[in-house]
Amino acid sequence: MKNDSLKDQYRINERIKVREVRLVGDNVENGVFPISQALKIAEDLDLDLVEISPNAVPPVCRVTDYQKFLYQQKKRQKEQKAKSVKVIVKEIRFGPQTDDHDYNFKLKHAKSFLEEGAKVKAYVFFKGRSILFKEQGEVLLLRFANDLEDYGKVEQLPVLEGKRMIIMLSPKKASVPSAKPVKKVVAPPVQKKTEEKENKDKE
Repeated sequence: MKNDSLKDQYRINERIKVREVRLVGDNVENGVFPISQALKIAEDLDLDLVEISPNAVPPVCRVTDYQKFLYQQKKRQKEQKAKSVKVIVKEIRFGPQTDDHDYNFKLKHAKSFLEEGAKVKAYVFFKGRSILFKEQGEVLLLRFANDLEDYGKVEQLPVLEGKRMIIMLSPKKASVPSAKPVKKVVAPPVQKKTEEKENKDKE
């Protein structure tokens, strides 16, 4: 189904119903030609006339192998899709007086999120008069970032937004493993003694 939809995006050969087209490509003379002449050029080269810019005036066509052209288009789409990976943001909420047990539990989750490649948005929520402890909330978030320095880097320092103080962490890129040192193969000493014994026997 996907291949068919890709094919439907481009008109080729006799399906191109215009008076003239602009030819482009490495294997043909670039310029504007009547459609009949453009089709003849493609036919003589045993290739297809593919309309790549139908909205141009005149439409732009490429003389190419249509199957090869489709393959290149699919490959390009896959590359673009791979580049446009959605960034996942995981939220972790603290209170201004979070105890160590709860803190360590959330720290463990944050580590796994960063290892999976997700960003972490950690925030301290100040309810009612707890806004008086905003300095305490900032210290907690900075400690959180410090405990995660091996897994993520600070993208945004703690900032107060309404009743929430937020810090953003993004995952660190996996470091490229260094090349393993080449081990030197050393003959075991036992083998050496055996060789010396054999030489003495020969004497």
